[in-house]
Amino acid sequence: MELKKLQNGSDIRGVAVDGVEGESVTLTKEAVYALARGFVAYLRKKYGKEELRIAIGHDSRISAKELKESIMQGLVDEGVQVCDCGLASTPSMFMSTVFEEFKEDGAIMITASHLPYNRNGMKFFDKDGGLNKEDIKSLITFGEQESFINKENGSVEIKDLLSVYSAFLRELIKKEVNHPNTYDKPLSGMKILVDAGNGAGGFYVDKVLQPLGADTSGSQFLEPDGMFPNHIPNPEDAKAMQSICDAVKTNHSDLGIIFDTDVDRSSAVDKYGHEISRNAIVALAAALVCEEHPGTTIVTDSVTSDELHDFLENVLQVKHLRFKRGYKNVINEAVRLNKEGIDSQLAIETSGHAALKENYFLDDGAYLATKIVIKAAKMHLEGHSLDELIKELKHPLEEKELRFKITCEDFGSYGDKVLEELKVYAEKHGEFMLAPVNHEGLRFSFDKEHGNGWCLLRKSLHDPILPCNIESNTENGCKEIAKHLYAFLKNYKELDLQAMEEFIKE
Repeated sequence: MELKKLQNGSDIRGVAVDGVEGESVTLTKEAVYALARGFVAYLRKKYGKEELRIAIGHDSRISAKELKESIMQGLVDEGVQVCDCGLASTPSMFMSTVFEEFKEDGAIMITASHLPYNRNGMKFFDKDGGLNKEDIKSLITFGEQESFINKENGSVEIKDLLSVYSAFLRELIKKEVNHPNTYDKPLSGMKILVDAGNGAGGFYVDKVLQPLGADTSGSQFLEPDGMFPNHIPNPEDAKAMQSICDAVKTNHSDLGIIFDTDVDRSSAVDKYGHEISRNAIVALAAALVCEEHPGTTIVTDSVTSDELHDFLENVLQVKHLRFKRGYKNVINEAVRLNKEGIDSQLAIETSGHAALKENYFLDDGAYLATKIVIKAAKMHLEGHSLDELIKELKHPLEEKELRFKITCEDFGSYGDKVLEELKVYAEKHGEFMLAPVNHEGLRFSFDKEHGNGWCLLRKSLHDPILPCNIESNTENGCKEIAKHLYAFLKNYKELDLQAMEEFIKE
């Protein structure tokens, strides 16, 4: 059984159901059964004990039930005491290893985040957090060996994790808002709208906001539906963001919150219907953190804007470290900094993945939403609104993302070659000004005569693609920068540059 092909960084991903032409099922019942048993072997080796408790949960995907049955069978066959949490969020599954009511040794979340309905996957947690890429490799090795104990005396218990998790969030809001007249109803007088995208995030309305007094009318797509009939549950998706922005304006809400499918990502919308996503959600999260931790280091992914960098360093006066794409990459870098004595309270991607040191460095969309709600409630009591926190954040005039497919088989080496030779090329062409620090790919600045902005060319984390992000503060500046880059890239026959060529000709 080739389980290695299912690894996607620190996750397991694959096609779980038929229905899309050309995409055959790869995440089979047999595969997840073996992966579950491999996880047990991994935990037994790490903790040095035979008796284990493992929680399992899932989002709204249509393949969740069938996969869960196979995973639970694998765990039971290993003698594990299984806690079936049913519909859950990815972050809540980690918290099952923390909460006194659970105290699990490990947890499995069945999810493929915002990917299409036919996909699914698995995320794994132990008491130290989400498993890393190397941990998943080890788990897969155990699963492929199929050398299991076969104790066959496991059991399954059904428990309501989301209610315990929601109570944790409610208590946090009450404690932090801490208004003497409305302690138990700190959100009274506020209208907060949630868009769950038919994923697992609908609980935030009836289990968190409403019990605290919020008016949640106008909230949309709260019912779990794994076909995602309204829009992709993804804060980066333009249609999804437009939908919640329109809903906030129509319902005259004070705040909008949008989650991805498994609620490990979130973004917001202010009372004017303006989206707080991508660079803006990074700015807002940093503004919340720096109040208690002035001067801390904010670790972000590599595609953040120059305007955000200026806002973080010169307005909030925190330190900004651009690192690599991938939520585990930014989290691990923040953890590393703290171990070295450099305070880093926030690791966040423009995708909406945000992990705070105060919350186990867990990328938790509902926790970030809760921090936003707390601040919004405090400002509401003072007659202010959330948008004021990031009013000095500027935005580029133009932005463009292009993705170039690498058509040769050894795409990793070919991508490395392109980047290495681009660096040499840039040294001979003065319009390219290489950023002093590049943790991922190559980032160049361009002056006013050559596009007035920047571009970042990097390798995709997993796919045979070179993504290219461009921003400019001049009309048609992105096109000008693209032309400079195209003059170099056109010589590489294994790159599909059709998207760039069409963009330049527009």
